[in-house]
Amino acid sequence: MLSNSSYLTGIYVYVGAACAVALCLGWWLGRRCSPTWGVLALLLAAALLLTPAYPAPQAATMAPALIVAVFQLLTVGYAGAEHALRLLGAMALVALGTWLGLLLGRWLWRRRRAASPAATER
Repeated sequence: MLSNSSYLTGIYVYVGAACAVALCLGWWLGRRCSPTWGVLALLLAAALLLTPAYPAPQAATMAPALIVAVFQLLTVGYAGAEHALRLLGAMALVALGTWLGLLLGRWLWRRRRAASPAATER
């Protein structure tokens, strides 16, 4: 069994590594394709890597939901992994909604900015 300090150290290392992976993926895809796709990759990677879940109903500590889902799918089956998969799906939808909101905000900002000089010239 892990002590509190070793559990927290493991969580801190995992969260740091997951943030680094998400940022690197977003940066790489943003430079390779477009910044819009880089932001989507960053948000989805963060949602999938940083979502916590309980490994078992009686567990007192949490683990990354992606790891819980994979292990539960391989050992117990879909029924055991359903709670973690549900969390992952919800967080992926939140990430997608955030991305769509950012796209809409950027589109409205550009539209307003493009209409602004035309209004001042009249």
